[in-house]
Amino acid sequence: MYRVAKASEYLVVTGAGINDINITKKAWILPGQSWTKFDVSPVNYTFEVQAMSAEKLPFILPAVFTVGPRLDDEASLLKYAKLISPHDKYSNHVNDLVQGIIEGETRVLAASMTMEDIFKGTKQFKQEVFQKVQLELNQFGLLIYNANVKQLVDVPGHEYFSYLGQKTQMEAANQAKIDVAEARMKGEIGAKLRSGQTLQNAAKIDAETRIISTQREGEGKKEEIKVKTEVKVFENQREAEVAEANAVLAKQKAGWAKEAQVAEVEAEKAVALRDAELQKEVERMNALAMTEKLKAEFLSKASVEYETKVQEANWELYKKQKEAEAFLYEKEKEAEAQKATAEADFYRRKQIIDGDLYAKMKEAEGLKALAEAQGTYLRTLLESLGGNYGALRDYLMISGGMFQELAKINGEAIRGLQPKISIWTNGGSESNAEGGGSALREVAGIYKTLPPLFKTVHEQTGMMPPTWMGTLTNDSSQ
Repeated sequence: MYRVAKASEYLVVTGAGINDINITKKAWILPGQSWTKFDVSPVNYTFEVQAMSAEKLPFILPAVFTVGPRLDDEASLLKYAKLISPHDKYSNHVNDLVQGIIEGETRVLAASMTMEDIFKGTKQFKQEVFQKVQLELNQFGLLIYNANVKQLVDVPGHEYFSYLGQKTQMEAANQAKIDVAEARMKGEIGAKLRSGQTLQNAAKIDAETRIISTQREGEGKKEEIKVKTEVKVFENQREAEVAEANAVLAKQKAGWAKEAQVAEVEAEKAVALRDAELQKEVERMNALAMTEKLKAEFLSKASVEYETKVQEANWELYKKQKEAEAFLYEKEKEAEAQKATAEADFYRRKQIIDGDLYAKMKEAEGLKALAEAQGTYLRTLLESLGGNYGALRDYLMISGGMFQELAKINGEAIRGLQPKISIWTNGGSESNAEGGGSALREVAGIYKTLPPLFKTVHEQTGMMPPTWMGTLTNDSSQ
């Protein structure tokens, strides 16, 4: 029976005449042989790997791997035919096998990298995962044709990437606000500066124009008054010459002269008044221009001071942050130094304690050796004395100076007592001879012993017996 495989298939023949298996595209199937087909087209495995970075941050890595048998290597194809082809390549068995290898290598690699390294070096991370997974798949004769690692995804409850995106957005928004505020500040300062310069230039031109106009008007009026005055003077001369001829005309001429003089004075005063008004207007415009200039200067100065204060505040904040970091670092180093000191002190105390323990042990060994030597010595003495414990005790007391010490102690005890010895007789011998051994005589004998006893107590202690028992006399009788 002749069999031919499709373009994406291979025949696996085994049985009579074949030592292991034979992989071919076409073959004659002889009696005693069995055959099967297996598809070598790659398969896509899509899954999500839950891993954890070196900072203990969990994340999800969606990935798609295209895996199939290695066709350019006969040994790999044999492995695939033996290990994988008996199973359906879409079955859970093959899927779990491939997914387990990929997940295991991905988790191991992710645990050795930080989240920042994984996020920034996605291409390198993909290449390392590709290489490590390929090494594991080689033992099954499989080859990774394509590996697509998608964007990292947050694990529910651990929104690292979401917070990272929010941080980037907030930083961009804050920078945009700062740029807009700076542009607005520069625009407002420039506009105020231009407006102030325009007002200053306009006021300057107006003042110069008014000054020139006033000067021209004053010069014109002066020329007019000068001409009128010369005319009047000529007329007055003419009138003076004819004054004698016409008195009335002279009086009128005098009046005209007076009016001319008044008009001249009024003209001069009017010119002075107008000049003063124009000067006042010029000063007002100068004051207005100066005010606008001062406003612009104060605004510029205030803006500069504001920026300076902001920079100083930022510097103070930065300096305080650095001081706090330095203080924290100093405290950490102090804690480490204290820890090292405590460990050194502990080691020193341990060495002292070990030394004391060793000394005590040696002392105990010495005492034990001394006790054993004394025991041997006492056994030897006891054997020498024939087992007589009394003789051994007396020997030890004599050799230890015990009797001398007892005598010394007794002597010290009675030193300074100055005892007094009294001898009493009461005829006891005669009474015993007369009365025999009756009980009354015994009681009488006891009663006779009381006077010397009371006398002795009185001499030693100064105490007297109670009156109901009797009294002591100088001759020691009752």
